[in-house]
Amino acid sequence: MRDWWLRTLLVLQRPRPVFVALRDDDPDATAERGEPVLLIVWLAGIAAVLAGANTYLDDATRDGVDVALWAFAAGGITGAFAYFVVGWLLYRVTRALGSHGTPRRSRHVLAFAATPLALSLVLWPFKLALYGDDWFRSGGRDSGTPQVVFDVLAAGFAAWSIALLVIGVRSVHGWTWGRALVASAAALVLPVAFSVLLAL
Repeated sequence: MRDWWLRTLLVLQRPRPVFVALRDDDPDATAERGEPVLLIVWLAGIAAVLAGANTYLDDATRDGVDVALWAFAAGGITGAFAYFVVGWLLYRVTRALGSHGTPRRSRHVLAFAATPLALSLVLWPFKLALYGDDWFRSGGRDSGTPQVVFDVLAAGFAAWSIALLVIGVRSVHGWTWGRALVASAAALVLPVAFSVLLAL
């Protein structure tokens, strides 16, 4: 199990060996990576819900404790939803393109690719230090250049995760870059479109 905790960090530096190791679908191997997968999925879900929480405290009955509890619970639900639904989409797309992998392997590829999204939580102490709970209110002082910088950094973490997904699909299946890119894009198009519609 310790090997998979180390690989959770290694996927940020040398992703290919981590994704190649996911080819092992033995029940013992999949069980060993269960806890790191759970942590990544939950933290990535928290990062996702916090990204859209800029009006959460407009309701005067809520406070910082509510934000923390909501982020923890909603983050777990969001992460689990993405893990199973997007993981299933990835599985179906890769099967259509000739993969013989399992649904669980597709979900694990997706989970390890989401490590940068989980890592993006490191931005929040800086946001809170600069703006406090203004970040969770419409208006306020959380605007201007610093906000743009944080938005660019958040987009960078998201792009990093997408790149890792392409690398992961390519490494696990031994495919070409083009085939892996098509599979990753096809799996993400519906979730991204749905997220954009929710944001609007």
